[in-house]
This record gives sequence, structure tokens and C-alpha cells, in this order.
Amino acid sequence: MRLKIGFSPCPNDTYIFYALIHQAIDTEGIVFEPFMADVEVLNKKAFSQDLDITKISFNAFLDLTRSHILLNAGSALGRNCGPLLISRQQLSTDQLLKQPIAIPGANTTANFLLDFYTPTKALKMVMPFDQIERSVLTGVAQAGVIIHENRFTYADRGLTKIADLGTHWEEKTGHPIPLGGIIGLRSLGTETLSKVDSLIRKSLQYAHDNRQEVLEYVRAHAQEMNASVMWQHIDLYVNQYSEDLGTDGKAAIDRFFAEAGKSGRVDRWKSPYILTEK
Repeated sequence: MRLKIGFSPCPNDTYIFYALIHQAIDTEGIVFEPFMADVEVLNKKAFSQDLDITKISFNAFLDLTRSHILLNAGSALGRNCGPLLISRQQLSTDQLLKQPIAIPGANTTANFLLDFYTPTKALKMVMPFDQIERSVLTGVAQAGVIIHENRFTYADRGLTKIADLGTHWEEKTGHPIPLGGIIGLRSLGTETLSKVDSLIRKSLQYAHDNRQEVLEYVRAHAQEMNASVMWQHIDLYVNQYSEDLGTDGKAAIDRFFAEAGKSGRVDRWKSPYILTEK
């Protein structure tokens, strides 16, 4: 069996999927064909069902539960790891809402969390996540929502944090931040999806056991080439929720869905939206 699998070139994803793609583990008869792209590209691919398995923003997954189901392994959830709202200087809420804010995609969880932070809808401009810092520095955007490696580099480039959107979520809900997960087409069937779920977990364990081997693959695709930044990224976003959502992770996702329901998106969901583990 051949399955098309999508994930981002960010260190946490390349770290998790290295062994799966390179068959460093027994993939039990499945050959995974990788498609690597920015998460907003992956979100759009999921809507068109071009990939069998893919990384997804939870904001996009809200509208995909009829065709896809969330796997238990490979997700990015956590605390103190959310998107940051940055600018060249501190801004009041009134100032913030007068000019466009750069965001890394309409379907991203970063966009969801910006709306959660500012109930008064902000003006937005969409651009690839790795262009946001520069757009703020050059004045193209007054402020920007940064994700991924940029969390570790913005201050060195003279930018200021206005708000930690993840911390705001944690303070308001008490839950970890559901950023992104791994979803599969429901049409693949529970048996295949459960096997893929297990293989992702094994691939992650291989990475933990062979960090230096995996590093070269991570480095080849990372936006930020500094090894220290790559390891900070991995250690922040690859955690217990990446191995298994667990009770806390599932509760956080349920709360995310509940918050989305307040804006009328509830009628699009199919339950259950998380794969039941065998």
C-alpha cells in the first residue's frame, strides 16, 4: 500500500516523520510518499483531499471532520508554545486594529487565536509564515502573528512582543494550546488509520533514540539553520502530546471545538472526530 503523507518542513515535523519516510522502522507494508509544504498549503490540500494523511491546523480541521479523522500521534499541542503577536513597538488595542496584521493563513490556528484574543475583528493580510517578520520590519504590516522558528528569533531582529496568543488561550481556558494535528481520510478505514497512528508513534520513538542521525534531515529542511534553534523548536513542539493526545490533549481539542461552535461552525462537524485507539 502506498499513502501520500503531508507535513511541514519545520523541525518538529521532519523530526517526527524521518523514520517513517526513510523506512528506518518497519512500516508494515506501507510506503509513504512525502509531500512537504507550509501548513497553510497542507490545509488547502486537505480540503481537496489530495493527501491520504496530513498535518493540519486545528482551525482547518474544524471544517474537515466529515471527510477526515484525527490521529492520536503526531500532534502539536502544549503550553507556552503558541503564536506570538509582534510589532516594531508596543501598540494599544485601538492602534492594533487600525492597520493590517500579517497572518500565516486564514485556516491556521494562529488566525483562530488572533480572533480569540481580539473579538473585534482585525484587518488582516495573509502571507507565508517566513515572510511575516520581514513584512513587519519593513512596515508592510503594522504587526504580525508569528509561528514556528520565528518564535525564537524575532527579538534578535528588533521586534517587540505585543501578546502571547497561546498564553491568552491558556489563561482563558486552562487547557494546553491545540496547534496542529495529523489527520487521515476516513475512507482509508479504521484498520489502516490505526496502523498509521502506531507507525507515527514508532517513528517518533526512533527519532528520540537517534537524534543525531535525524538532525541532518531536519537541518536540510529547516528555515533556521542554527542547531540550537532547531533543538529548541523540537523540544518545545515535540512532547507528550506528540506521542499520544491523552486525556488532557483531547479535552483541549474539545474546548477548541466548543469555542468555534460559538461562531456557528458546530453544524459542520462529524463525531467522533478523534480516532478511537484499539
